[in-house]
Amino acid sequence: MDAITPQPRPCWIAGRPEQGARQLTVRHPYDGTEVATVAVPGPEQVERAVASAASVAREFRSSPAHLRAAALEHVSRSLHARAEEVAETITAENGKPLKWAMGEVTRAVATFRIAAEEARRFTGDLQRLDTDPAADGRLAVVRRVPRGPVLGIAPFNFPLNLVAHKVAPALAVGAPIIVKPAPRTPLSALLLGELLAETELPDGAFSVLPVDNDETGRLVRDERLPVVSFTGSGPVGWSLMDAAPRKHVVLELGGNAAAVVCADWTDLDFAAKRIALYGNYQGGQSCIAVQRVLVDAAVAEEFVPKLLDAVLALRTGNPHDPDVEVGPLVDEAAAKRVEEWVAEATSAGAKLLAGGGRDGATVEPTVLADVPSDAKVWTEEVFGPVLALSVVDGVEEALAQVNDSQFGLQAGVFTRDVRVAFRAAAELEVGGVIIGDVPSYRADQMPYGGVKGSGFGREGVRSAMADFTEERVMVLTGIEL
Repeated sequence: MDAITPQPRPCWIAGRPEQGARQLTVRHPYDGTEVATVAVPGPEQVERAVASAASVAREFRSSPAHLRAAALEHVSRSLHARAEEVAETITAENGKPLKWAMGEVTRAVATFRIAAEEARRFTGDLQRLDTDPAADGRLAVVRRVPRGPVLGIAPFNFPLNLVAHKVAPALAVGAPIIVKPAPRTPLSALLLGELLAETELPDGAFSVLPVDNDETGRLVRDERLPVVSFTGSGPVGWSLMDAAPRKHVVLELGGNAAAVVCADWTDLDFAAKRIALYGNYQGGQSCIAVQRVLVDAAVAEEFVPKLLDAVLALRTGNPHDPDVEVGPLVDEAAAKRVEEWVAEATSAGAKLLAGGGRDGATVEPTVLADVPSDAKVWTEEVFGPVLALSVVDGVEEALAQVNDSQFGLQAGVFTRDVRVAFRAAAELEVGGVIIGDVPSYRADQMPYGGVKGSGFGREGVRSAMADFTEERVMVLTGIEL
């Protein structure tokens, strides 16, 4: 297909395509073939992008909602019309199986549609102030206005939709945005630039800059970009916050999702298949991918064989095959790291129940049991197709093990007991609890967050719109309420 035919791709400087100071080659994670070359902008181009965003900020902030909504609707419709091409592009640059790439396109279509809807209704509030005698006749009009241009730094694992989660909310509120895509997966972000350029957005409303780490650091420190929205690893995210202490920095820093199978859950086949699939579905490269499996001792003997059967039934191979469910990791270095973590766990006493092998960038779906509590596959984010199994004695122990983690994104709890469901929601230190299923889908209008302490609710469309704006108040006097 044309989407994966090697061809040069321009960067986008203040809404216009340009060739760069040098080129970056994007290679397919599955077989290393060249996918495309990408224009990497030089310092002068980056400066023009930032200066243009800063100069248009006031105008764009005051632009009518219908203009912004129309642009977002255009992107949504265009992604839908070109879904197969876009999905092939995602698979070619990222390596995720085509079926999951199509799902990502569907998500991005929804993200831009929801943002268009929110752009029309995202306004403010009225607050009466006559709660004290001194404020009789006073009424506050509370509006939300953009904090200023946004720097959006996106990860490789969802190269389209996690860019969309930064671009769509920013444009919805009237904030110019500069996108810095992951260097291994810039093509989807550049394709969004192409679609945005077809709209009536003013020059400077968006730029897509596939720059290196040094240039990214300068962007993070640039005072003309008062908002930084980052999705990626914890160490990098915290370093960005340290580098920009006076900015509004929004972080979503990954997860170590757990699935709890309670003693009252009877459909163990369903639980096993869902855990197997959503622990491995993108090679485990999802911040909500199930990593830790906590099964009650009362059902463990029956459940574990079902889980192993479900894992072994997953199809691996060429990600362009529509039946493949587990493709390669983003590169061979990532696969080697996962292989090393598995070997470290087994050498420390963990039992290898399934998988464990590696072929280039592809890691076999793997199941470990009796994993030491200090092993990386238990305490860190594996970001690979690895499930760590633990048998627990009751709900209390299960919830304690879920909370014994630095991560706090989502957890799944398989239970029919409403009391257990509400207890899990109250006690688990995570942004979302899924009852009767695993973390598998992050609704684009739903708030969710990452590492404990980074703040929950940062990447749902409306949550991001709130993050990119601040409240301003006008007080009216002499008002009859």
